[in-house]
Amino acid sequence: MAERKNRNPRQPEQQPGGGRRWISIVLYTLAFALMGFYFFGDKEGRGSSKDLSYTKLTAYIEVGAIEKIEVADDLQAQATVKPQSYTLVFGTQGDGEKARGVLVTQVPSIEEFSKFMDGVNASRKEAGQAAIDVTYSKSRDYWYLILVNILPFVLIVLFFFYMSRGIAGAGGPGGIFGVGKAQAQLFDKDKKDKVTFQDVAGLYGAKQEVQEIVEFLKNPKKYTEIGAKIPKGALLVGPPGTGKTLLAKAVAGEADVPFFSMSGSDFVEMFVGVGASRVRDLFRQAKEKAPSIIFIDEIDAIGRARGKNTFTGGNDERESTLNQLLTEMDGFGTNSGVIILAATNRADVLDAALLRAGRFDRQIHVELPDLQERKEIFQVHLRPLKLDESVDIDFLSKQTPGFSGADIANVCNEAALIAARGGRKKVTKQDFMDAVDRIVGGLERKNKIMTEEEKRSIAYHEAGHATISWMLRWANPLVKVTIVPRGMALGAAWYLPEERQLTNEEHILDELCSLLGGRAAEQLFLNQTSTGALNDLERATKQSYAMVAYYGMSDKLKDVSFYDSTGRYDYGFTKPYSDSTAELIDRETQRIIAEQMARAKQILTEHAEGHHRIAELLIEREVITSEDVERILGPRPWKSRGDELLEVNAALAEAEQAAKSKRRAPRKKKPQTTDNNNEEQS
Repeated sequence: MAERKNRNPRQPEQQPGGGRRWISIVLYTLAFALMGFYFFGDKEGRGSSKDLSYTKLTAYIEVGAIEKIEVADDLQAQATVKPQSYTLVFGTQGDGEKARGVLVTQVPSIEEFSKFMDGVNASRKEAGQAAIDVTYSKSRDYWYLILVNILPFVLIVLFFFYMSRGIAGAGGPGGIFGVGKAQAQLFDKDKKDKVTFQDVAGLYGAKQEVQEIVEFLKNPKKYTEIGAKIPKGALLVGPPGTGKTLLAKAVAGEADVPFFSMSGSDFVEMFVGVGASRVRDLFRQAKEKAPSIIFIDEIDAIGRARGKNTFTGGNDERESTLNQLLTEMDGFGTNSGVIILAATNRADVLDAALLRAGRFDRQIHVELPDLQERKEIFQVHLRPLKLDESVDIDFLSKQTPGFSGADIANVCNEAALIAARGGRKKVTKQDFMDAVDRIVGGLERKNKIMTEEEKRSIAYHEAGHATISWMLRWANPLVKVTIVPRGMALGAAWYLPEERQLTNEEHILDELCSLLGGRAAEQLFLNQTSTGALNDLERATKQSYAMVAYYGMSDKLKDVSFYDSTGRYDYGFTKPYSDSTAELIDRETQRIIAEQMARAKQILTEHAEGHHRIAELLIEREVITSEDVERILGPRPWKSRGDELLEVNAALAEAEQAAKSKRRAPRKKKPQTTDNNNEEQS
């Protein structure tokens, strides 16, 4: 799955809340600093203040109750009272030596007050007392007074107002009262970088069904005139990376109606009842703008089966959200003109009430792309790359079975990175092969130290896989074998799986025999067993168990399946069969594995010489390809299904091109002749 257009990446958006954070820091700092200064600062210079007449001030000066005087040019005088005279002046008990008081009065004139103070200080000097300090200053700056006395309280008020706004905004748009509002993303039909159905590669069946939904909304009379009803909902189901969200974006780009998009996790919050409230608000908005489309991505976040997990307890908030969704989709109210699209890769865990007809009328399966679809997806993602002539799209499509659209995009990007890292100007075929190897097997660990004995054991193990897969008809064809450690594996073999719609018993048995080839080679030629066959044995055991318990491919348990597609037994201790049946399943599983192990040893014995040559070549070169195996063991007598499909597609394309050329060819005009006989008769 891929987009066909090359669009410039969006500019990185500024992180929301960055400016608000710095404002909060500044306000916090100022508020706490001012509060600390006023409430916890030095209080020594602050005390009581008292206005009095000039006559009383002179009396206090003469009795020696004043410590210092400050006179401003506006004739306002402030006299500081001595601590020991605090009780005399103010009539209350002071705080000992820390008591300070200020007397404020208006003097007649600076000259007269200056003469008075000169006389007082002269008398005090004769009596052996200290003179009173008198200073003259300019009038006070009232702006400074306002800044010091009023601004702190204004800042504190603003701080608490901002904090209240921050708490209210914690619930998203609309404050705490808007926490129950649906924060759905509304797609505009006039958006420049919108995705259309032409931008989606592959997925022919899924695109056709989704296109019908758009047609329902564009031309509803075409269907309602004959009595048909527009489907209420469609569920996109498929593995991750197959393009479910991309299809929804294409619907948003094609439809000339409002498109509301939300994720399933957006409905669930820490507050009780928020999910149900957001569901109601989302459908209310959609009804107001009907006809419209609602898209819920990853709906399994809120749509899991109710009461299925009995051990962890029920999530009441999630279940109430699901109940409200079920009510809105098909309740007593009408949702005419509103179509619901949803996407999930876990349809098996969804509630049965959500999947019934009337809610999700259609389940659109978005599967992994086949050979032809992978080719189209490669064409999309290879367009921006500078390719070498050695790159073959058909070959790349064959080498990536089971890859999703996201995996193919990753392969193309990884190949470009490998080419740039190697200093090449163009991406080569080998870069793509290295990209596939790195994605599937992991990064090569060439610095991994191995002894010669370990290297020989790994080579014989991988040669056993290669030999048996080459000689069996239904085993996956070999592509490459390596004994260079990759990821967690010490060696690896790459195969090209056949893309089958059905798998029969012969296919599974050949694959089992190929899986056991590595362990068989170790036992047969090295007379040892190692831990390197852990993954092979695990896969073989699971596959043979599935043959007996799920597929009914055992003589002792023929046509019986204990597979549970509903998942009822995932969380319980009960089995759908008896203990004797369990023992029978175990015996049949061991029998199948033993038979295939004996078969693998027989094949290796018959082709021991070729196996040894492959193993020695692996020890020498560390990596060999299918061409090397073909040179040693001879060509395989069976053609792979991938080659057959490519040949069929090529023949169909050639026939279609020939038909187009025939239609475009100009027709020869017939020569005009004169029929004399007809003229004579007329």
